[in-house]
Amino acid sequence: MKILILGAAGMVGRKLAQRLAKDGRIGGIPISRVIMHDIVMPTAPAAAPFSCECLASDFAMAGGAEKLLIARPDVIFHLAAIVSGEAEADFEKGYHINLDGTRNLFDAIRRIGDGYCPRVVFTSSIAVFGAPFPEAIGDEFFNTPLTSYGTQKTIGELLLADYTRKGFFDGIGIRLPTICVRPGLPNKAASGFFSNICREPLAGKEAVLPVSDEVMHWHASPRAAVGFLIHAAMIDGAKVGPRRNLTMPGLACTIGEQIEALRKIGGEKVVARIRRERDPVIEKIVAGWPRKFDAKRAQALGFRAESSFEDILKVHIEDELGGKIA
Repeated sequence: MKILILGAAGMVGRKLAQRLAKDGRIGGIPISRVIMHDIVMPTAPAAAPFSCECLASDFAMAGGAEKLLIARPDVIFHLAAIVSGEAEADFEKGYHINLDGTRNLFDAIRRIGDGYCPRVVFTSSIAVFGAPFPEAIGDEFFNTPLTSYGTQKTIGELLLADYTRKGFFDGIGIRLPTICVRPGLPNKAASGFFSNICREPLAGKEAVLPVSDEVMHWHASPRAAVGFLIHAAMIDGAKVGPRRNLTMPGLACTIGEQIEALRKIGGEKVVARIRRERDPVIEKIVAGWPRKFDAKRAQALGFRAESSFEDILKVHIEDELGGKIA
């Protein structure tokens, strides 16, 4: 099996490639080749049992997507995106990557024809939903995004469903929760503080909390996100049906509950490293986000996530800190 990962230099892309290298197969089928692509050069996972090619370019430019499809990959993981805060701040860049790039990729697949019909796994976002919200957003709730990023992801979802309906490819869209705790340095996502207030204190550093303790959000770990992607790559499309975009399971908790879980795991010395400094810009963006979901469809189809924020913290400590807290 041949696999293409777009956005392979990002955190989830790297972890996906590492998991594929560890397993050597997907859905019981041996992997023969993985193509890793990003705007910057990605790094191949160590000791991969398959050939791995790393490429860097802007696939949203004319002709860029076609070059990535020469090998006719069987599974395409489309993770490439400009994140929420950056897409809101840079309107043109957000639409270029998140919309033009997605449309160019889909059309490049369509133009190959000749029976080529890969599984395309598209990472969408819970930002496709906009207020006012019910207590828990179910599978029938409509998409009314209130940000540019959410709008771009909504359009991508509609294109994915239509191109799948026409038989150009076999697409599955997965609306990821906010991935927490993200390793590495802070990025430009407006949601970055959810990870920052856990990752930095656990590493012995100070973190700024820009919103109130009452803010509630929907989370899953990086390990769960990789599991979503792999499951989506091999799931029976007939069971999914014509509604090809799925809200992934996750955990709804408040900032206060996050901090309490952090206290249980790391103690008062860790929690004391959080400094509260309200940011009206971040607060306004977060106020338009959904808080809680009832992801029955995805759960019935076999997608799984953590059931407590303590579990999410334990995943971070195991995977990123070698089981130790600073």
